[in-house]
Amino acid sequence: MTRAIPVSNLPLASPSRLAARLPHFVALMKPRVMALAVFTAFVGMMIAPNRVDPLLGFVAMLAIAAGAGAAGALNMWRDADIDAVMVRTAGRPIPRGNLARGDALAFGLILAGGAVAILALAANLTSAALLAFTILFYVVVYTMWLKRRTPQNIVIGGAAGALPPMIGWAAATGSVGLEPLTLFLIVFLWTPPHFWALALNRADEYARAGVPMLPVVAGRAATTRQILVYSILLAPVSLLPWALGFAGSIYGLAAAISGALFVRLALRLRRAGAFYRRAAHRLFGFSIVYLFALFVALLADSGGKASALVLAWTCTILNALGV
Repeated sequence: MTRAIPVSNLPLASPSRLAARLPHFVALMKPRVMALAVFTAFVGMMIAPNRVDPLLGFVAMLAIAAGAGAAGALNMWRDADIDAVMVRTAGRPIPRGNLARGDALAFGLILAGGAVAILALAANLTSAALLAFTILFYVVVYTMWLKRRTPQNIVIGGAAGALPPMIGWAAATGSVGLEPLTLFLIVFLWTPPHFWALALNRADEYARAGVPMLPVVAGRAATTRQILVYSILLAPVSLLPWALGFAGSIYGLAAAISGALFVRLALRLRRAGAFYRRAAHRLFGFSIVYLFALFVALLADSGGKASALVLAWTCTILNALGV
């Protein structure tokens, strides 16, 4: 009679062992954050004036996705101690014991190096350099330096999350112009109200973990005031793509309506007083829809370029699979 061998006792490189660990490595890459980075990079690529080769464009997007995943893995490697004491992050692979910190470090470094190299080959050195800078900024400047030292961590560190549209544009053109800088500014101003709305309802967790998020250091009133200030700044800045002429009326209308709603929800949060938790949750949820709506509107104004490229990618994949 053959005795079953537990997965944990299988050799490290065995197929069964690797298959069992694969979901944990995927979780290390922060798939939801990675998806947002990839989507904004894709939009940056689509609004660029250059025609993108379907195959090279697909490889470039995979490299950008890998780079975003590498940043997430290295962030989890560094913040394993913090993640273990916060309810929101206690289920991540390292705190749960599914992966060792060394696994996350090795995986993140290999993925980062491979992503940058592949993007350089598939696109150009400019986009690869931007991707490398984004990873380094997120891991070293935000995660290692700012996060545990200043309540402005998410403001400065948010620059890393705002760079993907510039990477996508650079992958298509080999340069950086006013258009991707405008998209960078939109995401940069969006990040603080988005994240602080979440942090308001997680202030106790951040305090327990020793992370000086703005609600922990400055309190609820100061945080809601800052959220309102950034929301008011974001509304007119979000109209710049339309005002500068690289987005059409669809985008302009979407930006105007969603920007007004964003400010309204921020104002409600500011006035909510002791009953702020529900208002903060609403603003956080809407902020995700808001950014997605803006970038979808940009795609809608791209004249079918995005749908044509996605169709070409689909045909290429089906042909490779022999379908």
